[in-house]
Amino acid sequence: MKKLLSRIVIRLPLILWTIAVLYPILWMFIGAFKSNAEIYANPWGLPHVFNFQNFSQAWNEYNIDTSVFNSLIVTVLGALLTLLMAIPTAYALERIVFKGNRFLFTLYISAMMIPTVLGWIPLFFLLMQLNLLDNIYGLSIVYAVSQLPFSIFVLTSFMGTIPKALEESAAMDGLSPYGVLWKIITPLSMTGIITVTIMNAIQFWNEYFMALIFLQSEENYTLALAIDYISNEAEYTNAWGTLFASLAIAIIPVIILYAIFQRRISKGMTEGAIKG
Repeated sequence: MKKLLSRIVIRLPLILWTIAVLYPILWMFIGAFKSNAEIYANPWGLPHVFNFQNFSQAWNEYNIDTSVFNSLIVTVLGALLTLLMAIPTAYALERIVFKGNRFLFTLYISAMMIPTVLGWIPLFFLLMQLNLLDNIYGLSIVYAVSQLPFSIFVLTSFMGTIPKALEESAAMDGLSPYGVLWKIITPLSMTGIITVTIMNAIQFWNEYFMALIFLQSEENYTLALAIDYISNEAEYTNAWGTLFASLAIAIIPVIILYAIFQRRISKGMTEGAIKG
């Protein structure tokens, strides 16, 4: 009885929390296949006929297709830029001994504790001076820089456990420091790199506030801004089914990505915590 009660005490809150998280998502997916009349008649019921009219309307009439393409560019480019900056920086901070090494590492890590909202106004004027305001490529650069401290923190934890003897052997065989980095260190840190890339990609795909500040033209809107526009329109046009469909379009790639790489993400975060 004690074991049974202990299991109930532990699992019951988890079950309730799972229901609280999954039920709104399921309700959203069901609403995406319902007409406005069905939503108003029975918001919690299943649709009589599953149709894709809401998806077609969101994709064509509200330009979700353009927003998806913009979000894809921003996500992929931002994640790649983050890796290009984070991998060499993490390797230099972890392996190369120079004056100010620890101070620079502490400076990067302390940047994780500074709220990003403090940099939005200076970034706005900086992008304006560089003619990168209202530009998805400028937004990609901002995203990459914003996630650089987190990426360096995770990657240094992985690189710190790689035996230095491997680097010394590679150097004796004639590899340059850049060759050691890209041919030895990077492949052995692949678990951390994949974890960082997925976490950053999900962050960039879902980000809203910086896109709202730095993007102004509708043709440059990311998916989060397009959904916000549809949400405002739904208050007057009652296009709730279209709104649910656009939300489903936004969340499906994240679910698929996390489902595919779930084990790698869990393994990477656990190993990073232990190695750190």
